[in-house]
Amino acid sequence: MRRMLVAGNWKMHGLAADIAAIAEIAHAAGDNPQSDVALCLPATLIERAARAVPGFAIGGQDVHPAPKGAHTGCVSSAMLLDAGASLTIVGHSERREAQGETDANVRAKAEAALAARLGVILCIGESDAVRESGQAITTVTAQLDASLPGSVTADRFAIAYEPIWAIGTGKVPSVADIEEMHAALRLRLMAAFGDEGDRIRILYGGSVKASNAAEIFAVADVDGALVGGASLAAADFIPIIQATR
Repeated sequence: MRRMLVAGNWKMHGLAADIAAIAEIAHAAGDNPQSDVALCLPATLIERAARAVPGFAIGGQDVHPAPKGAHTGCVSSAMLLDAGASLTIVGHSERREAQGETDANVRAKAEAALAARLGVILCIGESDAVRESGQAITTVTAQLDASLPGSVTADRFAIAYEPIWAIGTGKVPSVADIEEMHAALRLRLMAAFGDEGDRIRILYGGSVKASNAAEIFAVADVDGALVGGASLAAADFIPIIQATR
């Protein structure tokens, strides 16, 4: 039985004044021991959040594949760990599209983070045009295959399937579409990693909110969620955590 994981991605949101909301979410996570909860914050907040809520999982939103060097504006795995992070997102569609990240870039980042003993949430997903063309499964499984690190352990690695057209739009795939995609991803993970692939958590992301979380979590092979906008306020995020019950 895979343990549920609910991770918030704050994207380019969050200032010192939001530490109180982080503390409220961390407290709620403690009241819901049936699931794991994490917040992936902007780099400027990681150290302050980690000090404010010791023992609660704080993550980054990206990491550079190199351990150090002349990479202006980038953050290494060692820097994330030094700031108090225990995990990081890699390959979010907003970075793949806006920053031109390739599957090879994403794989290198994931491997660097895992080697440093950071947890990794690796994001994949298709555009609206790909979904409409009927190529969603083929496209996303190929993206997964090309982005996967060479080796993983399920305790420090998860996949987040986020259809790009559903992120922040209020649109959500049907339950049948989510189930079909997650089943296909499970098969690819098991092909790559054997029994360990059956233990890797596959999260759903894309307009997850309190009103639809329980229905999404009930879908086979959905092991939690990567939540964007609804994770910014404790009042919106806590009901999603509670839906894992």
